[in-house]
Parts: sequence; C-alpha cells; structure tokens
Amino acid sequence: MNVLFMITDQQRADHLSCAGNPILKTPHIDSIGNGGIRFTKYFCATPICMPNRGSFFTGAYPSVHGTRSNGINLNPEIPTISEVLKNQGYHTVSVGKTHFNFYAFPYKKKKVQSLEVIPYWMSGKLKSPFPTPYYGFDEVKLTVGHGDIVGGHYLEWLEEKGYDKLDFLKNRLIEIYKNYYETEVPEEFYPSTYITDQTVEFLERCSEGQYGDKPFFMHCSYNDPHHPVCPPGRYMDMYGPNDITLPENFEDGENLLNHEFLGEILKDSRFPHLLPQKVDEEVAKTFTALTYGSIAMIDDGVGKILQKLEKTGMAENTMVIFTSDHGDYCGDHGLILKGPAHYRSVINMPLLWKVPGVTKSGVSDSLIDTVDLPKTILNILGISEKLHPEAFQGYDVTSILSDPNKKVRERILIEHDEEIASDRIFRVRTLVTERYRLSLYDGHENFGDIFDYENDPSEVENLWSKNRDLKNELVEEQLREIIRLHPRLPKRDAYN
Repeated sequence: MNVLFMITDQQRADHLSCAGNPILKTPHIDSIGNGGIRFTKYFCATPICMPNRGSFFTGAYPSVHGTRSNGINLNPEIPTISEVLKNQGYHTVSVGKTHFNFYAFPYKKKKVQSLEVIPYWMSGKLKSPFPTPYYGFDEVKLTVGHGDIVGGHYLEWLEEKGYDKLDFLKNRLIEIYKNYYETEVPEEFYPSTYITDQTVEFLERCSEGQYGDKPFFMHCSYNDPHHPVCPPGRYMDMYGPNDITLPENFEDGENLLNHEFLGEILKDSRFPHLLPQKVDEEVAKTFTALTYGSIAMIDDGVGKILQKLEKTGMAENTMVIFTSDHGDYCGDHGLILKGPAHYRSVINMPLLWKVPGVTKSGVSDSLIDTVDLPKTILNILGISEKLHPEAFQGYDVTSILSDPNKKVRERILIEHDEEIASDRIFRVRTLVTERYRLSLYDGHENFGDIFDYENDPSEVENLWSKNRDLKNELVEEQLREIIRLHPRLPKRDAYN
C-alpha cells in the first residue's frame, strides 16, 4: 500500500468545513472523510514546528528525540519512519516543508550545519544538488520559510518558470516577521502551487512506472497557513474581516495579562513573530480571514492531488492522511499565532485518515497523539515490529480506524521546552484527558491551569484553586505519565 501524508503548518482542528466551521469551505480535504475517519481529539506532542514534526517522524517525544525547541536539528542517528520504509523497499519522497534542520543562522560559535537556512538559500549559498537520502527520503523538493518568503528548490522552480521578480523575493526577508500582508506573487507562482504541482507530477511519474513496482511514501507538506499570512490572487479576498465572528472568549485576553505565567509573555513586545500576540478585533478578524484564504488555496491543491490519485487508479491502494503540526489561536482569548498558552486551538489539530479496506466513513472522539501515527502506519503496512524504531513511544490506533468508537488512550502528554532568548526560556507540561486539560509551568510553584472541556469549552474558568481533589488527581496522573514515558537509557550491558 502507498502512503500519501499531507500536512499543513499551523492549522487548528476547527479550520475545516467538515469540522463545523460555518464560514471556511474545504470540500476536497473534507472528502478524505468519505471512506475515512475524522479525529476530533488529535493532539500534538508539542505545539512547536520542529519538535512536533520530529515527533511524527521518530514516533518519540521531544525529550527523547532531542529536538525539544526550534533551532535544534533533528538527530540524523535516530531512525525515522521514512528510513524504515525506504529500507523496506518504498520509494520515499518529500515535497515542501520538512524543518528537520533549523531555518535561521546558527550561533556564531556553533559549527552546526543546516541545509534549511532560509538566508543561505536566498543568497545562493545553498542550492542543488541537494544531498539525499535526507532523513530517509530518496527525493526532496524543499521549501523553507513561510508566506511568500520561501527558499529551497522552490526558488529554482521560479527561475525555470521565468518569474521576473525573483531578486525582489530574495531581498525581503524582514517581511517574514509580519503577521500578514498583501503578496505580489501571483497564484501560479505561489509556494502552495509549487508544492501541489510537484506532488501531482510525482504521482504521474509513479503511474507511468518510472519507479518500477515500488510502493511510495509521499510527504506533501504545505508551508501555509503559518504567518505571515498572504494568500495570493483570488484567495486574498475570498474571505473578509466582515465574514469573521470573533470567539466568545476574545475578551479573555485582558484577563491573561494578569496570568502568573502568560502575563509577562504577552507583555513582551520583542518577539512578535515567535510568541502569542494579544491583538485588537480588527487584526484578529483580518488575520483569520487571510488564514481562511490560505487554507482554501491548500484545499484546491489537495483536490488536484486526490483527483490525480483517482485518475491513475492509485487511490484504491493508497493510504491518505491529512493533518497539521499545531494550531493557531486566531482570536481565541484575544490572541493570534502560537506559544506556551496551551489552549485547545493550538494543541488540537485536524486529522483525517483514509485506509482502503480498513476505514469507513466516520468520526472518532478518541484521544490520539502525534507519536501514535508512525507506529500505526507501519503496522497497517505490515512492517514487523522488530523493524520499528526502538524510540517509538506511541500507541497502535489501528483498532480505532476499524471502529471509530474504540478507545486506546486515556490521556495525552504535551511537552513544551522552548528557548526564545536568554530571559525567555520556558518549560510547560500539559495533560489532556477525555474531559480535562492541566498545564503546569516550571518556576511557578502552587500554580497551574485546569480547564473542563465538557462544561467550559471556551477555557475561561481556571479550576486550579477551585477544586482541590481534581487538582491532586490530575497532577498525580500527569506525574505518572511522565514516569511511564521516561526512557530507560543508557541500555543495560550485562546481567549483573
């Protein structure tokens, strides 16, 4: 069986029409649920780009695979699902964002190399040929960056297409720090178009037999709707600020300024692109509307990809997964972007999963974690467990794919170890159960957040000081989960 794994960047679970969004229309992504399962309680291992992508590929939590924060390369010695499949005869290909290596310049005293530094691609210091295999991928068509500030093989594609403003694009890196703007890149040259086209072309080559009888593992990774949000052409005004209704908890942003942990972060104006931003109504509505436009463009791309699968006959033998690495506040609690405020809008992402011969149309409310995905994929493909990476920490959720009502997990642990600056280093641990969310903040004793998803879906009533028995129960449950997941390293060498 082939695997088509499609992932976006910074898309929350309810930013799909099939998830009940009353404004945004995503018919093509929704269609994966026709014969597939949509998960409503899919949570990330951490709401940070590099660490959570690392958790999918390694099946391990950030504290184990080592990429606990952006700016730390994924250890190439840790086996990835792409390497396992490559070794088992799959042709592996990645189109779009990988983020296995850091994007920004390394510290001056560090000699660590990165093949994904955006300025290096823009200046020509990095270019083809790109060394492969790259974390197990035979083929790589790379995009690095966000919005229309994107380097990688995308730039070479623009040059081949004769795009006449290439120099202009390469010399506006400062724009990447904005929340949104109007792009000058037309639809046909926009990064999402490149990712869609390269994926479709690969599927066409497969159908023509250019890879023999090898099955494929395709990683199709869109850089949008991550900020700066700048959908091109007709997608720019497909949705407008007047279409957006702010969430009922929007005014809670004022209360968060007094939050023992989050208050100081929200007041810190030095890192507007890296930390949660408290914004006014106009900014929140504009940001959300443009986010919808970016997702609509991705949805059209997904439609082309799925259509190619159908036309070539490969849909009958291809597992299709659609998800994202983490979410975005998009106005929840008066915030945009992402960060260590673990509201559901940031830690709960879309997950649609279709497996020929296994899934039927359905919706599952079962808990599922990022680290569960690779283990389940390999089991569905019949890869022996002795060939699975030793670092795997997830559960096999195949039973849920067969019966959406099945339960495999009782809880989710979310790790967050991020370093923004020498005085902005924070560590958070969050426990998610069927009903509750508990967050504990390092350095803040006798303080935490507890929210009741059932009775308080907007997460505005903190139960930390209101229900002592519940607090003790959840804190103990989180502690026991941390103990359970802590790896036994180094390995024992002798019997005595």
